[in-house]
Amino acid sequence: MCNKRSAFIFCVLCVLTAVISCKQPVEQKEKTSSVPEKLVLTEENAKAIFALPTHCLSVEYPNKMGEVLGSAADLKTPKALRPIFYGCFDWHSSVHGYWSIVRLLKMYPQFDSDGSVRAQLKSHITKENLAVEMAFFNDKNNLNFERTYGWAWLLKLQQELLSWNDPDAKAWAATLQPLANLLSERTQAYLSKLVYPIRTGQHENTAFSLTLMYEYAEAVGDQALLNAIKTNSLRLFENDKNCDLAYEPSGSDFLSPCLEEAYLMSKIFAKDEYKTWLLNFMPVLFEDKVEILKPGIVSDRTDGKLVHLDGLNFSRANCLYGIGRVIPELQPTLIPLANEHIEFSLKNISNDDYMGSHWLGTFALLALSNQ
Repeated sequence: MCNKRSAFIFCVLCVLTAVISCKQPVEQKEKTSSVPEKLVLTEENAKAIFALPTHCLSVEYPNKMGEVLGSAADLKTPKALRPIFYGCFDWHSSVHGYWSIVRLLKMYPQFDSDGSVRAQLKSHITKENLAVEMAFFNDKNNLNFERTYGWAWLLKLQQELLSWNDPDAKAWAATLQPLANLLSERTQAYLSKLVYPIRTGQHENTAFSLTLMYEYAEAVGDQALLNAIKTNSLRLFENDKNCDLAYEPSGSDFLSPCLEEAYLMSKIFAKDEYKTWLLNFMPVLFEDKVEILKPGIVSDRTDGKLVHLDGLNFSRANCLYGIGRVIPELQPTLIPLANEHIEFSLKNISNDDYMGSHWLGTFALLALSNQ
């Protein structure tokens, strides 16, 4: 009887062992999700994006000037005050319009088969025109003009030019370098006196600008700027906790305060330190509860401020891709979410309404280039 009982127990154990052995690969497969496919910048999409800034770089009006007038003598046209960056509605949009053109020309030289775009850039980016731009930035009433959003885009443009092995690009970069140097120095001085970061969802957002500037400083070896960004990012953001995405977006945001900060700090911390910080700053990303992060909805495409929300969808995607690159285990959650945001608004890039069209392509290109 003992032998029969022992044999029975042995058989049961064998069956259980076999069942467990069969289940283990299945459970392991369920836990290890494959990385989702990222979106591809198609040539068709690239052409649509390219058409926007090439159209508006020389469109002087409408124009949002944004400067402080010191006297009646300062009442000049946009082109007279800023002969390089006078188109595309405002200075910063003109700057990042150039960035879009340069980046896409590097990828698709056939877009300028007749050389007309290159000729336009040659006529704009000259030493004479740069001297006028520099004089404006050195005017005592406008020392803070475009701080820090426009400054960041100028440095991003310079980074793109310096990374292009092209004779014209090298000449344009040499022309713009004095302005890049000036804005690097002003950023360092500004950060030293910035007591609190600016957490808005629009141009003034500190984290967004510092991310672009960090990429420039790292790429070109501007060590002083890089050190200033690292030191002050830690000072401003290291102790932040529990950023609540439920309060985003505001009505005309084109940046996510939470995600922009999270993306910036992915560049500042070492990988292990960053994961610990992010767990405290935005635990929702680790809890698979990001369904709260739905694409922003634009109710009126003729309203330039409301169209900001299309830009928000692109900038969110840019951050999500960047965060996932540093923490791969989050990619199964973050990449589909980023893709959803881009696909939601990519179809809205057109030249139908100037208020919305002059800048959106840049943000789509930034996100698609960051995968």
